[in-house]
Amino acid sequence: MGYNSSSSLNEAVRFHGHLGPYLILGILAGNTAVRKLKSGKYFNLYVKVWGAYKKPKSCLIDGLQLSTGATYGKGNIEKLKGRSIWIEVTNLSNSGRIRLSLKESLVAELKAANTHRAAEVLAKKLYKIKNCAKIFKLSPVTKINNNNP
Repeated sequence: MGYNSSSSLNEAVRFHGHLGPYLILGILAGNTAVRKLKSGKYFNLYVKVWGAYKKPKSCLIDGLQLSTGATYGKGNIEKLKGRSIWIEVTNLSNSGRIRLSLKESLVAELKAANTHRAAEVLAKKLYKIKNCAKIFKLSPVTKINNNNP
């Protein structure tokens, strides 16, 4: 089941513990990557995320786990330090890869959402977005060298 219904949103909030914009961004980024790569969920992909090392940015990782099925237990998601948030998802079957980063306008909105209420309002707004190109910069899906995962 994709995260595009209120019941799925409720499940995500129950898993994560609260509604916030970074949780939603992780869900949207993961859904976008899985759809673009045609990789399926759970086992056929590898996720790397930079710049989400501390809260609240690290909440993005829970959204990625929910939407991609990649988990720390399976070892197919990795958290790396970085100055800004960006995500790389690789389809392990065909070595297709996509990179997603946050648009500057979104980064400004995230900074401005500095109260719990403002963060929830922004999360609900983001969840309604149908075209993720409005919030993410997407690099083209490319083939990669198997020696450089």
